[in-house]
Amino acid sequence: MVNYNTLEDQVLINNYIKGDDEAINTLIERYRQKIYNYILILVRDTNTADDIFQELFIKIISSLKSGKYADNGKFSSWVLRIAHNMVIDHFRVNKQKGFVSTDGDVTILNNKELVEKNIEDKLISEQTKEDVRKMVDFLPVEQREVVILRHYMGMSFKEIAEQTGVSINTALGRMRYALLNMRKMISDHSLSLEFS
Repeated sequence: MVNYNTLEDQVLINNYIKGDDEAINTLIERYRQKIYNYILILVRDTNTADDIFQELFIKIISSLKSGKYADNGKFSSWVLRIAHNMVIDHFRVNKQKGFVSTDGDVTILNNKELVEKNIEDKLISEQTKEDVRKMVDFLPVEQREVVILRHYMGMSFKEIAEQTGVSINTALGRMRYALLNMRKMISDHSLSLEFS
């Protein structure tokens, strides 16, 4: 019996194209959480994320069956690119734009993990991360996407540029504006960046 979890993406794709439905199920499960989280973080609504996620895998299956996927060894990047385009299409259709400020602290984006000396420090750290995460939600979609890809998914700026179809300078610029906007939120609400 074949252990599908040990097979490489391209082997699974080839098996699926040959009629092995278990292969596509393995691929979907392999990337389900990462891709769903990516969509959810961008659209900030579980119903919308669920809809886009379902449409995404219908599109992927259709593309694989029709031979539109070229083996470049980057199935997950290909899927994320399709997800990215679908999210952008969603925002275009719904014309959901805007910038609202909220509470938060930007310093966590620039520092290593906060040292957890005791339970109080741990609680403060968790609250800070939560506040930053909420603040990221209020950034314009292009800036929010760069912050998420960089700080929550660990991608380099080169990978972000490839993923989003922009130049590295544009990706860097979006990050810069995201940080400026987050600092403005902090300033507007007279939030402290110090933890005593």
